[in-house]
Amino acid sequence: MVMRLGEQIYDLYLKPWYEGLENPAKAQEEVLRRLLEGYKRTKYGRDKGASNVSGREEFREVFPKTSYQDLKPYLERVMEGDYNILLPEPPITWAMTRGSTGPPKIIPLTETHLREVRMCGARALLNYALRKREAALLEGGVLNLNLPSQVERIEAGGRIITYGYSSGTYAKVNPSLGSLSLVPRQEEIDGLGGGITIKDWRERFELVYERSKDVDIRFGIGVTPVMVSFARYLKRRHGVYPKDLWRIEALFCTSVAKIHQKYSPILKALYGGVDVVEIYSATEGVYGQQLDDFPYISPNYDVYYLEVETGKEVKMLYEMRRGEWGRIIISSTLFPRYDIGDMVECMGKYYYRIFGRARLRTILEHRIYRALTKWFI
Repeated sequence: MVMRLGEQIYDLYLKPWYEGLENPAKAQEEVLRRLLEGYKRTKYGRDKGASNVSGREEFREVFPKTSYQDLKPYLERVMEGDYNILLPEPPITWAMTRGSTGPPKIIPLTETHLREVRMCGARALLNYALRKREAALLEGGVLNLNLPSQVERIEAGGRIITYGYSSGTYAKVNPSLGSLSLVPRQEEIDGLGGGITIKDWRERFELVYERSKDVDIRFGIGVTPVMVSFARYLKRRHGVYPKDLWRIEALFCTSVAKIHQKYSPILKALYGGVDVVEIYSATEGVYGQQLDDFPYISPNYDVYYLEVETGKEVKMLYEMRRGEWGRIIISSTLFPRYDIGDMVECMGKYYYRIFGRARLRTILEHRIYRALTKWFI
């Protein structure tokens, strides 16, 4: 099957992921070493003492955990053109979060970051085709249910910067994989404007329907709640569900927690018993994806440096024991030791569950859940 998939594609996209899962300690050491070389080239990194870091304990000492609000003054300088204050290379474009938990965050996207997102974003689909042992799955159309990539225009440092939602931005820079292509093209979605009113969504969904109704759609990819809304729109407007139009193999679902627990049964009913494949992604990166039939994600240890704050201590993500949980901290080519605000639970081996945002309510609910299920862990 590897030969049919293509050895070059396998070696580039999948092999480093698999090797990182088998030996996470080695993969994380290599990632930290690579990231530090980039941090040394930034004023932020030099001020923190990146040149003096030789291991993970020193890394934690000189780079305290940081947040978007902590980095916002630096990001404003980056937007004005002084990229080296925080980044080792200039941003190619910018992207914004959906703002589901507060004001949208605006994140710079560098060439290296986009290359990593393209690679990690393709892993879920390629891995799915590999484990199904059917390379023909990589032909046909992919239902594009991403948000617009052009929403806002601002002036900064004498330049006009246009940016939109990250899902649409990543779809625009990665429109196809082999014979698979997004339907409709992201440029067509962007052409309808960046609004998010009910009217805007109706126009967007109608465009998706018109462009895809006669296409051999194999997969769907996008923000999970949008997939549900699109299916319900089709029923209201055209009297059909997605399962009546296409024989979709799998839906690659992003951007929310508890995809399998909360959304999977609904999606299977609307789209026809499809496989639901989870991708743990955010505007800041693609951190993991589903490896097999177990409803969990497996981290991209070869790309991101992943720690977790359990309340008692900070440890590497791969050091967590089954049933242990905490707040994830991510280092990437963009930001060192970035608190993205998500809670993660170890399900054993290299399986993890992202169960919500780091809020008091989420933590209390999880404590109750753990108390009720402790005999089954």
